[in-house]
Amino acid sequence: MKAVICTAYGLPDVLQLREVDKPVPKSDELLIKVHTSAVHSGDRRLRALDVPALGKLPMRIVVGFKAPRQPILGVVLAGEIVETGSRVEYFKVGDRVYALTGMRFGGYAEYACVKANKCVERMPNNASFVEAASLPFGGTTTLHFLRKVNIEQAKTVLIYGAAGAVGSMAVQIAKHYGAHVTAVCRERNFELVRSLGADVVVDYTKAGYDKKLTTYDAVFDAAGKIDKRLARKHVAEHGKFSSVAGQGPASERKEDLTFLNDLFEAGRVKAVIDSVYPLEDIVAAHRYVDAGGKAGNVIVTVTQAN
Repeated sequence: MKAVICTAYGLPDVLQLREVDKPVPKSDELLIKVHTSAVHSGDRRLRALDVPALGKLPMRIVVGFKAPRQPILGVVLAGEIVETGSRVEYFKVGDRVYALTGMRFGGYAEYACVKANKCVERMPNNASFVEAASLPFGGTTTLHFLRKVNIEQAKTVLIYGAAGAVGSMAVQIAKHYGAHVTAVCRERNFELVRSLGADVVVDYTKAGYDKKLTTYDAVFDAAGKIDKRLARKHVAEHGKFSSVAGQGPASERKEDLTFLNDLFEAGRVKAVIDSVYPLEDIVAAHRYVDAGGKAGNVIVTVTQAN
C-alpha cells in the first residue's frame, strides 16, 4: 500500500511517499481503508520534534531517537472497515468510521489498524469523509478542556485562537451549551467565527486589543500561544481557565465521538475546513500548516470513496 513515511525529524521534506506492507488486524482491531486524514499539531510537532529543549531527549526516548518508531504519521482518519478481528462485535465490514489514533498514528496510509475499543466510532450519517476527518481532533480536544472550565454552567466564555481546528469547534460547542462567546482571532477570520456563533470577535493583532476584553466565567486558550498571565486576568472571580498548552494531552474517548455525531447530525456543529490536499502533496500540506494562519482543518485525501 502507499503510505507517507517520516524518515527523520525536521522540515516537511522528511516526509516521503513509499510502498509499504499492508497491516494485518489483530483479534481486537479493525482494518480501515483510509479515505481522509488531516494535518494537526500532533503530526507536525512529532515530525519537527517541536518540543521544549528539555523535552527533546525524553521525547526521543519515547518515540524514537533519529526518527519516529511509528513512521506513518496522521492522528486522525476517516474511512471504511474492510476487515475485523475475531473478537470485534460492535463494528462490521462496510461501516464508515472515523477515529483518533493517538501515538499509534497511521492516518497517512491507504490502510490502518485501529483497536475497536479505542477512540473510533461510526461517522455521522450526513458527513462526508472530508467532513468526518475534521471533527475528532478539534472536537475531542475541545470537550476535554471545556469540561475543565465547567462549560455547562458557564454563561460567558472567552476563546483565544477561535479560528483554529480546536478553536472553531470550541466556539460551536460553547454556543451549544448556551454561553455568550467572545472570540479572539485575526480580523480576516471574523466572518468565519461569527458564522460559527461567536457573539463578540476581537482582533489580537491590533494594539490594545486586550482592553476590549472583560472578565468571563470560562477562558479557554485553544491555540496554546497566549501568555497565561494575560489570559488569567480575564477570569471572573469564580471562573476557570484552561489551555491546550501545559495541561497534558487531551483524553480520547469514544463517547465524545458519539456526542459529536449527535451534534453534527442535528446541525449544531459543522466541519470547518481550510484546505484539502492529496496524499501525494503531504509535504506542501505540512508546509502550509507550519506557516501558521490556517482557519479550521487541513484535510488530506488518501483514497477515493466508491
